[in-house]
This record gives sequence, structure tokens and C-alpha cells, in this order.
Amino acid sequence: MKATIKKADLLPVLSKVQGLTGRRTNLAITTNVLLKTEKDGLLISATDLETGFEGLYPAKVEKEGIIAINARKLYEIVRDFPIDDIFLNEVENHWIEIGNKNIEYHIVGLNPDDFPEIPKIEAIEFFKIDSAALNKMIERAVIVSGSSDDKRAHIIGVYAERLEEKKNKLFRFVSTDGSRLSKVDTVFEKDAHLPSGDNVIIPKKGLVEISKFLDDAGPVKIGFKDNNFIVKKDSETLIILLLEGDFPEYGDIIVQKGGHSIVMERQPFLMMLKRMSILSSEDYKGVIFNFDKNQLVITSTNPDIGESKEDMDVVYSGDPITVMFNPKFFIETLNVIDEDKVILNIIDEEKPCLLESEQDKTYLSVIMPMRI
Repeated sequence: MKATIKKADLLPVLSKVQGLTGRRTNLAITTNVLLKTEKDGLLISATDLETGFEGLYPAKVEKEGIIAINARKLYEIVRDFPIDDIFLNEVENHWIEIGNKNIEYHIVGLNPDDFPEIPKIEAIEFFKIDSAALNKMIERAVIVSGSSDDKRAHIIGVYAERLEEKKNKLFRFVSTDGSRLSKVDTVFEKDAHLPSGDNVIIPKKGLVEISKFLDDAGPVKIGFKDNNFIVKKDSETLIILLLEGDFPEYGDIIVQKGGHSIVMERQPFLMMLKRMSILSSEDYKGVIFNFDKNQLVITSTNPDIGESKEDMDVVYSGDPITVMFNPKFFIETLNVIDEDKVILNIIDEEKPCLLESEQDKTYLSVIMPMRI
């Protein structure tokens, strides 16, 4: 291998794959990136054995070759490299020279034959989705994280389905941890190309890695094939191995009849919850919501620390309601809503609370109450 690549082309991708190469697997070589020179440029691959990445970047190639090199050290070298042109030259026994002019590194690599193969999936029926829209879907779905010890598919994964309504088609993510649920849709026109297929469960950690490659400009192509979720943007492709398991029926919980609607200013509500959660602890997570005519009073009590109380104006005309929630769930939801006003729908202290924007109905958060 002998090639020259621009720092501006190499650094962003090395930064983005650190989540993959930094994840512990049963193969030491997955801490490496695979660099392969082709006549069209430099092909970079990374994997954590569940999510695979490949991207092709422009480079001046003098000699084709392939090496595996530690991803973290290569990233640090490129990040602090003082010159835009970076020279890569493979020497004997998997050693590689990295440098230009008065700076040079000699780094030992690993045998590229030992690098796990990224699946080559053909004949994928892709459909297009706006990059920013997919990023927003992922952001809203993965905040429902669950316990790190719970390995059930419906807890560590996001349910993906394609739906057809009377006027539109929907691509939907649903996630849950048993205490809350997020439902987020992207709406397509009725005549849009949205191929049908089985509903699947995508690992949340894989979606987090995908989000690093999404920006606010242009479409991406996504598809499902051979138990994989594939995302392609320009010359970059990510492939996630799907999870096996069942996702619980959620249709009834996202439709609540007979509840009380409460209209609130999002930002004041968010800041109020942050202040009232200061006294929370692992043993005392909940705060009490007291709704009365056009007013919400939140109280927080922790016998080990003390108590706090705050009130704010809301739009509400129903009977008084007293209910306890984990404020963390509301804070995380409100942080990913863009509108100024939100609507809460509550029946009583035992039923879930539905939280959504006043205008945008593509995102719904369902939060279960706690026992007082």
C-alpha cells in the first residue's frame, strides 16, 4: 500500500468509527480499522461484529494494498497532524509509515486476513428518507434506554415498521423499557416508494452509531435484507445485524380515551423538572405532580436530603389530579421536542401519561406513573 489522503477526508470518519472500534468484542482486531487502497481511493472498514461500516474516500493511490491498524492511535495521529496531506506506506510485516515531510510515524498493524468480513448484501430494495428526519427518529427512540443488565430484544432494540394509512405512508420506530414508550414516525406521501416487509427489531447501540454519520443535508437510503438493516449515504454504508425476538403489542397504550388534556409551556416545564429533580436519588426518584385548575405544583421529598416545591401556570380545567412520576423521563422527552408547547394527557394516578407536541403528532412519549 502506498497512498496520500487529505486530513479533511480522513479525520471525520476516524472520529465517527471510534464507537465501533472502542467496543469490547471477543476479537482483538475489532479495535482496528481496515484500510484498503483501490484505484478509486481509500476504503475504510470497521466493525463491532454487530454493526459494520464501509466508506470510500478520495486518495492518490500509488500502490494498492490492505492493512489493519489500531483505530484509536490512527485517529490521534491524524487529529494532531500539522499538514493536510497524509502519506500512508505499508512496509514489511504489517508495519505502516504515516507522515509527510518532517514528521513520520512507524506503526505496527495486524494481519488484514484476520479482520471480520463486512457482509456484502446484494439486491437491496432501498427507500429514501431525509437524513435529518432519520437522525431525529433515532434520537427520540434511543433515549428509552432501559437497564444495562436487561438483554431482552425489545428492551435493547427499537421496533421498526412500515405502515400505510388512508392518506399517507409511515416509517415508525417504537422503543420501550417497561416504564415508558416512545413512538416516532416519519410521514411519506401516499405514492412514495416505501417497500413492504416484516417488522424488525434494530439494536439501539447500532442506531446510535448510524446517527454519527447523519447530517442535516440530503437523503439517505435505507433497506432491510437477510436479517440486516442497511443505511447508505453517498459512499458510506452501515449494516446492522437485527435482533431476534418479539416486541410487545403497543397499540392500546398509545390511544387513551377519557383523559384530561393539559397544555404547558415546554421550556418552563423542563427547567422546573430539572430543579425539582435536584433532590432525587437512587432510592427517591419520584416527584409528585399536583394538577388543579390552571396550575401545576410539583413537590420533591427526599428524607435523606430535604424537600422542594414549585408551581407553574398551565391550561387545565378538570378535577384535581395527584400523581407521581420519575422526572428523568419527562426531561429526556422534553429535550427532544422542538415546539414551544406540549400536551399531557392523564386519566388518573394509575394510568400512563401521554406527552406530545401541541402541533407535531409524529412523536409520542408514554410514561408510566410511580406509586405514591
